[in-house]
Amino acid sequence: MKKYLTLLLLSCLVAFTASAQQVRVITGIVTDSLLKSPIPNAVIRMKGTDVLTATDKKGQFSLKTATGTLMLEVNASGYPVKEITVSAGQNKLKVQLVRLQPIDKRSNQYIMQDKAAPTNAALSEVVVVGYATQKRRNVTGSVSSIRGNQMSYAPAPAYNTEDYSPINENIFHATTDQPLSTFSIDVDRASYSNVRRFLNQGMMPEPDAVRVEEMINYFDYQYKAPEGKDPVAIYTDMAICPWNTKHQLVRVALKSKQMDTRSLPASNLVFLIDVSGSMFGENRLPLVKRAFAVLTEQLRPEDKVAIVVYAGAAGVVLPATSGSNKQKILAALEQLEAGGSTAGGEGIKMAYSIAGELHSKNSNTRVILATDGDFNVGVSSDGELTRMIEKEREKGISLSVLGFGMGNYKDNKLELLADKGNGNYAYIDNFEEARRTFVTEFGGTIFTVAKDVKLQVEFNPQFVQSYRLVGYENRLLANEDFNNDKKDAGDMGMGHTVTALYEIIPSGQKGETVNWVDPLKYQQGKVIGNKSEVLTVKLRYKQPAGDRSSLMEKVLPYSNQEITDVPEDFRMAASVAAFGQLLRHSAFKGTATYDQVLSWAGNSRGTDAEGYRAEFIQLVKKAMLLDKE
Repeated sequence: MKKYLTLLLLSCLVAFTASAQQVRVITGIVTDSLLKSPIPNAVIRMKGTDVLTATDKKGQFSLKTATGTLMLEVNASGYPVKEITVSAGQNKLKVQLVRLQPIDKRSNQYIMQDKAAPTNAALSEVVVVGYATQKRRNVTGSVSSIRGNQMSYAPAPAYNTEDYSPINENIFHATTDQPLSTFSIDVDRASYSNVRRFLNQGMMPEPDAVRVEEMINYFDYQYKAPEGKDPVAIYTDMAICPWNTKHQLVRVALKSKQMDTRSLPASNLVFLIDVSGSMFGENRLPLVKRAFAVLTEQLRPEDKVAIVVYAGAAGVVLPATSGSNKQKILAALEQLEAGGSTAGGEGIKMAYSIAGELHSKNSNTRVILATDGDFNVGVSSDGELTRMIEKEREKGISLSVLGFGMGNYKDNKLELLADKGNGNYAYIDNFEEARRTFVTEFGGTIFTVAKDVKLQVEFNPQFVQSYRLVGYENRLLANEDFNNDKKDAGDMGMGHTVTALYEIIPSGQKGETVNWVDPLKYQQGKVIGNKSEVLTVKLRYKQPAGDRSSLMEKVLPYSNQEITDVPEDFRMAASVAAFGQLLRHSAFKGTATYDQVLSWAGNSRGTDAEGYRAEFIQLVKKAMLLDKE
């Protein structure tokens, strides 16, 4: 009997020791080595496992892990991965990360010397009023009418002052803790063409310039158009995740209906063009004029165009003109020149005023802003601009934004304006991108078929232990926003596609689990519906002139297939997602390499009528040469 008691005590001791190994908590803080500031959303992972956590706004973290010596990986956007050996008795850490590029402490900006830029020139407080000389009473503020040879130009900045909002990557969420994922759809693709500009100039893009969802959605996918009354169709599928074969990858895809442009409502467009000194240069105002000339050629007689320009002040270049008078519109564009500081807020006000006069109940009214985003005169704060734009949005006037230039490009401001204006955001780095935006995808750029489109995905814990949404960090919504028709969301244009990817950790997988919170006590373990369902996708949308949303649903049944067995479009989206994560030096890039991306994309080219997938392969090759991390 004594022998059995001894064995029982030893068993209890072993069980207690094993239990104790699971409750060790390592806490710490992650900071920037130069700025000494906390780094939010840095991912701390136990190397070789899915045990991970992320820092909060103060850079602090807490990670449950096993006892004993172990290796941690610390990964944050804009920093090299840092590996740290943690001894058995060490439970508190202070981690400093060194940025991939130096930082100017005064501006908190990445420093990249532009050797080709002039170093000094004065700003000229003038704006050219093209097409015809305007009388002073027809413009706002003090505006001079002057020819290009009378002007002095502001140079591109000697140092890089481009500005990007920080992206805190989505992390894994336990399904038992957060079974719902809710976000607004996004059909913008500015990030991809901006990344292309960096790589074509022989530079790696700044990590926060890489929005993975915009990279994915740059490409044309051959989803079937909706056939019923709904203007959007939903498709779902899944496969083994190529960059982490222990995980799976889920694709949620949308396709909006296509319509004959001849039957669409009349368009009232206001071209709002930045002609300030910062727009001087071949890839700025000259490219703007070519882009709008391409759009002008697509106009119908019933469409109308007005042109507003701004620099030190704003002015009307061309009053509302019929699309049948293309020569008049093109002549007004051709005479624009650059010079002066940037009163962007005043220009937006004037453009909205004209759009309001043109707007009617059944018309498609839109302001299209072309700028580098460097507003520095008048209304320029994000708060003032967004409040103005939101107010006009409620009246049915949209704002689309075209970004141009480099060195002083303000991506964060332009993305925000387009988002609040229910419009598209594109970065025009070359004439081909202008052609694609306004010719091959004219209807999708200009005409909305479904507005305030939201997605909510519910995961089944029977199949999904945890999940992470790849990208869409700035489109996340609270779960209760899904059924709230007053909550604004993204719009889908005619013929648009949207692709979202989820990386999921399957339930029952051997090894470590994602341990965010303690087990919940009061949750029911019941699964309603078919037990083979991995997830349910819910979509809400409004008709372009409607105020109440409609609901759609789609269920994804379980399947286990190799990525090589899925459709070309799925493989292409996965390869682009992996590329984006490599460019960001993401903590979630797994085993992905540039060589693997080339292999996946090379087998996913399909017909590639426009050559965009072939171009993507060339960009991957350039990044592989440039990325020295």
